[in-house]
Amino acid sequence: MASIRVVVAKVGLDGHDRGAKVVARALRDAGVEVIYTGLHQTPEQVVEAALQEDADGIGLSILSGAHMTLCARVLDLLRERDAGDVTVFVGGIVPDADIAELERMGVARVFTPGASTREIVDWVYATFGEPGAVAPGARSGARSGAHHGAQPPAMP
Repeated sequence: MASIRVVVAKVGLDGHDRGAKVVARALRDAGVEVIYTGLHQTPEQVVEAALQEDADGIGLSILSGAHMTLCARVLDLLRERDAGDVTVFVGGIVPDADIAELERMGVARVFTPGASTREIVDWVYATFGEPGAVAPGARSGARSGAHHGAQPPAMP
């Protein structure tokens, strides 16, 4: 049975990873398969990990202020590798003024400071569906898309 697979990555020079680890653990505890790449990853390394792991999504944790450049590079690399169907979401310090531009570029969701792990888990389930569910009309071998009505397990 397939599960939701998400790469959680710290791109760039940002050395603070506590938030990324908290989110990774919350997703894992909710039944999501999480691949954490560690600190100081390049966009190329993150995209390569997502492709090798056949990830449904990439969660980028960015506190450095380089979110516009780093997100643009990750999205460009995914398109270049014909993997534009990998959903990218971002957490970290992102000014409100930049959120609309990130979404226009292709970022599916931006979580800013104060977002709860429950909010993130709920969004992941709403976006990727219940683990093992196949969205109607999904191509053979494809991971499920949004599966309305999927309920994540209760958070501890």
